[in-house]
Amino acid sequence: MLAIGVAAGAAIGPAPETSLAGERIPLLLPSIAALAGSGAGTHPSTTTIQPPPTTSQATPAPTPASTGTGTGTGKPSSATTQSTQSKTPSSTVVSPTSTPRASKTPATTPGTGGKPTEKLPPVTSVWLITLSGGTFAQTLAQTAAAPYIDSQLVPAGTLLSGWSSLAASSFASEAGLLGGEPPQTLDSIVQPPCPEGAAGAQCAPETASALTAADEFLKAVVPTITSSAAYRAHGLIVITFATIGNATASSLPAGASTATLDTQPPAGVLLLSPFAHAGARPTTAFNPTSPKQSLSGLLH
Repeated sequence: MLAIGVAAGAAIGPAPETSLAGERIPLLLPSIAALAGSGAGTHPSTTTIQPPPTTSQATPAPTPASTGTGTGTGKPSSATTQSTQSKTPSSTVVSPTSTPRASKTPATTPGTGGKPTEKLPPVTSVWLITLSGGTFAQTLAQTAAAPYIDSQLVPAGTLLSGWSSLAASSFASEAGLLGGEPPQTLDSIVQPPCPEGAAGAQCAPETASALTAADEFLKAVVPTITSSAAYRAHGLIVITFATIGNATASSLPAGASTATLDTQPPAGVLLLSPFAHAGARPTTAFNPTSPKQSLSGLLH
């Protein structure tokens, strides 16, 4: 503007009254106005400070978490990922290094055929008592003839009605060998045979008097055995019936006697022991091929 003013003043200048200045001024005014407008548009004022231009950024539309895609790359944005992770329940996070503990299986002692090892009672002293004639079935059928056997011995022991006298002898021998540590003993006690002649009529086999004689014999022998320390610690009494012969019947020297054991008919066997099941009447048969099984099953 200053330059324009100087130029206008120089153009107008001082002039005499008779000069043509008065005529030129009206003509120059439009040109001066045009120069002033043109200068103002091209030369901005140095005192004016314009703020820097700002560009507004468009906020991208949120991408649904279910699509799993972000903006332009097909991957979820960081904001979406953080939101998804924050919503994940802590119970679903599984450590890759954690392993479940193995369940403990109780250890078992294997035996024959995968079964537990049979635990045998510590039997080392065995007594085999053989009675004259009859069977345990006959004794239980005639309780009045053998009250001691019926009321005291059978309730205190294990009765095996189906066993033979030969099985009783085998069981007694095996029990003495397998039951405990040496020394092991087996005592065989045989009821005396009936006297010869008329005196023997009162104890004829398979009669009530024969059962009474056997009952009286046991009543005298059994308490002597059961009162011993050997029986109370590791004893076993095996009682059965057999055929007992005298010297004349067996053609043996005088004073000799025999006890014949057989499998028919079943004589029955009664087991008395601290390890026997009192009052038990099992129906199992003796297994001669596996005496350990019979011993562990009948005695505890």
